[in-house]
Amino acid sequence: MSKEKPKITCLPNGPYYLLNNLTPQVIPNIQKSKGDACTTITGVALCRCGGSNNKPFCDGTHGKNGFTDKKLTDGILNKRDNYIGKQITIHDNRGICAHAGHCTDNLSSVFKLSDEPWIDPDGATVKDIINTIKKCPSGALSYTTDNIEHRDQNREPMITVTKDGPYAITGGIELIDQPLGDGASTEHYTLCRCGGSKNKPFCDGTHWHIGFKDEKN
Repeated sequence: MSKEKPKITCLPNGPYYLLNNLTPQVIPNIQKSKGDACTTITGVALCRCGGSNNKPFCDGTHGKNGFTDKKLTDGILNKRDNYIGKQITIHDNRGICAHAGHCTDNLSSVFKLSDEPWIDPDGATVKDIINTIKKCPSGALSYTTDNIEHRDQNREPMITVTKDGPYAITGGIELIDQPLGDGASTEHYTLCRCGGSKNKPFCDGTHWHIGFKDEKN
């Protein structure tokens, strides 16, 4: 069994492919013309068009519903803004936010959605701010204390199929051949599974607006 971390690749106009074991395995009941075994890296196809009847797994619906993986955003929001406080600096990239609401719901004294600037780094204790930022699933938020920036966490690799929302990736699962946002974490990010994000493959919160549902999850 390979000790490498899992990887995720995005098949063109198709599902995500989760590669859990990067060591080629012998596939039973198939052989080459000379009798040699056939081996391959096996994986799991995860729906990202939003239409599979076997969520979170792909059932081929993407080939019928016209799903496209085209990125529609112009990338203008893909930049980090720094909010400098007395004891902590909060970094934020609106271009990769999944709008899960953990920051505004949990610490509204710091994360003020209707105000400008919308982040007040002195609006709560450093401990409360850090605890809130750690709940950010997309990696849009990070922080610096004592001149050290903290983007990542120490977690085991895991894909969480969130309720009526994106895949929340943690633990440093590599996303193959997909550029991450400015200042984004490599340890955690969110992948669209409703099919509607304008920032594919990443979630941009569109699932909220289109009423995406996964009743079996």
